[in-house]
Amino acid sequence: MADETQARTPESGASSGPSGNSGQSGPHSGGGGGRPAGAPRPAGGPGGRGKFFRRKKVCKFCTEKIDAIPYRDVRLLQGFVAERGKIVPRRLTGVCTTHQRRLTRAIKQARNIALLPFAARH
Repeated sequence: MADETQARTPESGASSGPSGNSGQSGPHSGGGGGRPAGAPRPAGGPGGRGKFFRRKKVCKFCTEKIDAIPYRDVRLLQGFVAERGKIVPRRLTGVCTTHQRRLTRAIKQARNIALLPFAARH
């Protein structure tokens, strides 16, 4: 067992090689990540549990058959605006492409007539 650990650790007098890194391992050094280079990654993320399954996000407007998105409905629009005032992207909200475009237009209209803020105060 002691022979195996000595074989893996570099000797203190080894040359630094072409990179000149002198054997230091940093975040981009590519070595010592905890698993061997050819080993497969554990399933389910860092913990390897595999219990968490991300559901496919469905468009809220398609499921509720909402065709027109009113710019006056501030409560509806605030759900798609982040705390800082940014429009939340569709990969986070799950809204389809056509409704995201209509939603963006409605948010911009509501901002222009001062129903929604352009940016949050800090």
